[in-house]
Parts: sequence; structure tokens; C-alpha cells
Amino acid sequence: KANLEGFYYKPRVDYGLLKVYGKGLIALSGCITGHLPRAILSKNDEEIDKIIKSHIDIFGKENYYLELQDHPLQENQGIVNEKLKELAKKYDLPLVVTNDSHYPRPSDSDAHDILLCIQTGTTVNDENRMRYIGDFSIRDMDDLGKAFADCPEALENTVKIAEQCNVDFEFGKNLIPSFKTPNGEEYGVYLRQLCEEGLKKRFGENDIAKEYLERLEYELKTVGEMGFDTYFLIVWDFVKYAKCQGIVVGPGRGSAAGSIIAWSLNITDLDPISNGLFFERFLNPERISMPDIDIDFADTRRDEVLNYVIEKYGRDNVAQILTFGTMAPRAAVRDVGRVLGYPYQEVDTLAKTIPPPIQGKSTPLKICTKEDPDLRHVYENDKRAEFLLNYAMRLEGTVRHVGTHACAVVISEKPLTEYTALQYGAGDSTEIVTQYSMKPIEQLGLLKMDFLGLKNLTVIERAVNIIKRTREITLDIATLK
Repeated sequence: KANLEGFYYKPRVDYGLLKVYGKGLIALSGCITGHLPRAILSKNDEEIDKIIKSHIDIFGKENYYLELQDHPLQENQGIVNEKLKELAKKYDLPLVVTNDSHYPRPSDSDAHDILLCIQTGTTVNDENRMRYIGDFSIRDMDDLGKAFADCPEALENTVKIAEQCNVDFEFGKNLIPSFKTPNGEEYGVYLRQLCEEGLKKRFGENDIAKEYLERLEYELKTVGEMGFDTYFLIVWDFVKYAKCQGIVVGPGRGSAAGSIIAWSLNITDLDPISNGLFFERFLNPERISMPDIDIDFADTRRDEVLNYVIEKYGRDNVAQILTFGTMAPRAAVRDVGRVLGYPYQEVDTLAKTIPPPIQGKSTPLKICTKEDPDLRHVYENDKRAEFLLNYAMRLEGTVRHVGTHACAVVISEKPLTEYTALQYGAGDSTEIVTQYSMKPIEQLGLLKMDFLGLKNLTVIERAVNIIKRTREITLDIATLK
């Protein structure tokens, strides 16, 4: 809700939303920039009373804590703390000690400062940039105990709140959405019917070889026992829609080509038996995991298929999947070099010294500076390069931005907010994506489909259309030799 309805520069939750969803939540009054501390610093007693009473009304007195922090370099923190202690007695509210923590150890302060500059597009030399002055690491409990020796119950409440929090995730559950069959047939019955009809279309009414029927029987039995009948029906449905709309669909890729069910449903176009492909590579009863069929569509018409799925299963039940972009070695060096104010040419030369990725996988800088002779020489003999690389090593692998997965889509039976928070895609005010990335989505048992848009298929589609228009020849790319 905060991301989809309240977003303005950042996700926002208003009091109306809190009143609706406040039950079961524990609220803390916030850091120095919170609503209550700001009212305290403005010495507005009427506003202070209004804020506290509204929070008590929403969350209940037992679930609303006044929040003490120890940031000595932060202006007015001591004033706020003393006033909060008074208010706790006046309104009979519990106190809690927290700490504004942005990095694990005090020694991470400089690296965090550089990361902040990367995120805000500034350099360490900018006077008016955003920065954190003081220690914002995860503080030692003994250290905080000394800072709040006069109210030990506030420290105890930190643990009390942690013990009250209870969130359970059920992993490995099959959350594949249901599929509406034409006459209310059972999924397995309808899937068998479609497969048998598909084989008849491929071979003729009475020309289906025994081995194909036996293979189909084995696959249907396995799929039924594993509870994946609806998976194939869902894929069959949107592939059928695409082909009926004249959208070019790929012949199949990966292990799914080993399934005769997929072949008979016209999802794939490779005969798994004549090509010696194994079903067990795709779906193995001894290693239960969600099936994964990647479907290729002409890239200019992929969105048509996606819109069809959204209309069929509901806009609240379909979304694309978020990805986290992390700093690769070269990107980390370039970002850190810019933030430190190094000349572009110097940073560019150093970045190009880093070995390129091998099959898309980068070797960590820590290893490169020891094993790659060129980078090792620079690291050991150039103090400026060493300084930059040390920070780049610390930030390498850090999440730099969020994006939308190129092809992954999740489909659910219930609204997706039952399973994952949602947000708008990066730079897009209409595209909705999950806040969980692909692996957690799969672990929850949600149906993840890959809708791949291929430029090659678009070229083929245009070629077929040109041939039909100019030569009046209709080509079927699935049967071309």
C-alpha cells in the first residue's frame, strides 16, 4: 500500500492506513526526525498530546513504545530523550532503547560514506552532501547499557519486542493457481484429453506408436502425483493464445523439450522420443521441484501475451519479478573512483586492468589483486590505486539498484499481496513488480514463468509476413527443414 498508493519520493504510510492495518503491529516513536521528536523540539505540547493519543488509539498502550537513542553528535538528541522519559511517566508508556544502525562495524563508516555518495550522485569533496556524522554501526549492548544506565527497563524492552515479533513463512508449498476447465473436468482428466488430442494431430487418429502412448502415460502419472497438472494447463493456455494471435513462439528450450506432454500440447516442437530427450531432466519424482518451462515470444509482441495472462488471472494476481543489481568489480572501481574525485582517465585505465568476466561470472577483486599479474603489480606499486581498490573490494557485491527481471513473471491464485509486497518498477509508473526476487518467490511455492522476448523470432515473423505478402506463400516455421 505504501509503495503503490502512498509513494512520493519514497513509500509513505499515513494514519488512515495505520488505523486499518494497525492491529498486531508494535509501534516505536521514531528517531530524531520522527513525528513525535519533531513536535518535542518545536515545544508544541498540544501536538505532542495529539500524536501520543492517536498512536495509543491505533496500536494500544501496550504496543506503543517511546524510543530512546544515543547519538551524541546528533543535535538535540539529549533534549528529546529527557522529554520522552517525562512523557513515558505522564502517559504510562514503556520506553525502549534503539540505535540507528546503517552498517555493522564502526570501521565501516568510511565505506558507508562512499556508498552514500554513489547513491546520491555526489563526491566526498561536496560540502553540502548528505552524510552521517558519528557512529551509526550496530552498537555493543554493554555500550548502550552505560548510556542508559538510568533506565535499564528500556534496554530490556528491546529484547521483549524482538521476542514478541513472530513471522512464519511456509516454504515448498504448491501455490500454483487453479485452472478453469471447460466443463468442470478434473485437471488430470482434462490434461490427458488435450495430450491425446495433440498426439492424434501430430500422428493421425490411428498411427500413434506404442512407445509414445507409454511415455505419455508415464509422464501424466508422474505429473499428477507431483500435483503439477494445472502447471501444464496454464502454459498450454497462453501458448495457444499466442499462436492463435499469430505471435511467433519458439520451438522450446532447455529440459522442457524432453517432455512429451509439452510436445503433444504444442508448447514445444521437438519430438522428445525421436531426439532421445529424457523427461527426468525436466521433472524428476526423486527431486521434487517446480517445473520450469521457458517460452520464447517475438520481442515486439511479448507484452500481448503478458496482458492476456493478466486479464485471465487478474491484475492483482500477476506481476513481474524484481531483481537486485549488485556492484561488479569494474563498476565498483568506477563508482568509487568517481566518488573519491579521481580523474576519469586514471579510473578508466585501472578498471580496464581488471580481468573480464568468464561466462558472465566475475572474479572477486580480492582474488584478482593476488592472482592476476597486471592488477597485482598495480595494487602493490601504486598507492592511489591501492587506496581505491581497497574501498572497491569492500563495496563489491553491494546492492546498487533494483530493476525488473527481463522475463520472469509470477502468477498466483490469491492476490499477490498475500505472499509478497509489491511496488512499481524502476522508472515506470505502471509496471508492478514483486519486492521479493526470483529465488524467494520460487521457495514460497509461487508459480514463476519466464516470458522471453526474442528479437530473432521477430525477424522470422517479419520475414514470413513479407514472403506471404510478396510471393503469396504461407510458411510454417515449425515444419521448415
